[in-house]
Amino acid sequence: MSASAAVDRGAADGGAAVEARDLTRRFGAFTAVDAITFRVAEGEVFGFLGANGAGKTTAMRMLTGLLAPTSGEARVAGFDVYTQVEDIKRSIGYMSQRFSLYEDLTVRENIRLYGGIYGLSDAQIAERSERLLERLELRSGKELVGSLPLGWKQKLAFSVAMVHQPRVVFLDEPTGGVDPITRRQFWEMIYEAAASGTTVFVTTHYMDEAEYCDRVSIMVAGRIGGLGTPDELKARFGAATMDEVFVRLARPAEGAETAGAGGGKEAGG
Repeated sequence: MSASAAVDRGAADGGAAVEARDLTRRFGAFTAVDAITFRVAEGEVFGFLGANGAGKTTAMRMLTGLLAPTSGEARVAGFDVYTQVEDIKRSIGYMSQRFSLYEDLTVRENIRLYGGIYGLSDAQIAERSERLLERLELRSGKELVGSLPLGWKQKLAFSVAMVHQPRVVFLDEPTGGVDPITRRQFWEMIYEAAASGTTVFVTTHYMDEAEYCDRVSIMVAGRIGGLGTPDELKARFGAATMDEVFVRLARPAEGAETAGAGGGKEAGG
């Protein structure tokens, strides 16, 4: 399980790295995110799950300063999503679902480019480049990024998102398409980041990965349908796995059929 031992479940008393209150986004008559409220503690690994179209990507775009909310409140790394967007962007790392590094540049050139964007000095870029390359066992750094296997690309993209030591890092389905060994290695990197104090806000389609998070939020039709530790959610919904929890929340009719066939409890709460 996660290395972030300092997390007080639900961030009830500690400082919140991410906080939303009634956060809402509408597109005309359609409400993509409907008054969601949650807090994420510093150093927490927070899973943000939901079926396609549930609103999680829209919510993440608001929290990262890429999309203005319609109403509600939110703060990320202590900064307001309405008035301090540039401060938020300087304080976070972001790894998008689509590979975001430049494939026609070398590994070192990508690190140098993003280090400059994040405002690091030449000395900081040089020192952190060496540390990053050693960590990834890419000693020369002269490899074109486009020539790397997918798993290496994903680990490199995460490392570059962390190069400026952000307070919060947002990961949008970071392990999609990679093999199980690389997925495990990637989660070890996530735990190391959390242990160093960085809050990790991660979306994933792999329900087994939800088990690795300190807490999980599951979006359903723009709202938060479930929020808690994996064990709490499984107990609440009478489920053996997070996959069962997800089915009962995101697909209630299917979940009810599964519960009836297996003699289990119906989804509660």
